[in-house]
Amino acid sequence: MTTLQQIDLQCPICENRFRSQAVVSTNSFGGKRTDFHERAAGTQPLPYLIHTCSRCGYSGSERDFTEDADVSPVLKERVWNELAPAIATGPVSGSEKYEAAAKVADWQGLEPRHVADLLLRAAWCCVDEGDIEAERFFRRKAAWKFDEALQSFDGVARDERAVLTYLVGELWRRVGDAKLAAEWFNRVASEVVDAHTQQWVIDAARQQRDCPREWFG
Repeated sequence: MTTLQQIDLQCPICENRFRSQAVVSTNSFGGKRTDFHERAAGTQPLPYLIHTCSRCGYSGSERDFTEDADVSPVLKERVWNELAPAIATGPVSGSEKYEAAAKVADWQGLEPRHVADLLLRAAWCCVDEGDIEAERFFRRKAAWKFDEALQSFDGVARDERAVLTYLVGELWRRVGDAKLAAEWFNRVASEVVDAHTQQWVIDAARQQRDCPREWFG
């Protein structure tokens, strides 16, 4: 089960002090979905790994609310102009937290891989929220960002490229673009650096291209 605790945070944008819930411990069950979405027993931990300021909407992990947070005048302006208005409309869902965190990371100029990971988690939250259209929206955005990371020479470690290439294919498959998904799945083998340890990703790409299934073993 997932165990939560209350934590006190101070926003580096507006200096608002607020309380949030954070994950103390969690456990998974039933393996991972084919897009690496790991499930937990009981309360799902994802929405509690990102925190959102209740005043301005600035969002990020717990460390993003410390003195080490990268806060520039431009970032402050964008948070107030683009994130703060949404706070006034009511409670923020898990997917909205990750979307806001992805925007903040992008505005800070962080690596596309990091932004893509946040967008992928927004899509995972949408699964639990039952919002199919938003899920597809975030899967597309995550796929584009992972693609951007893969195009960068230093964006993805060499031994991770095959897995991310597979993941982009799986994201497009779940969106419903079978042709584009197949193109990505077909690239996986060429990105493998160790056929012995990475045979599983070659097999997964072939499986999802030819006869898709939902769960890894």
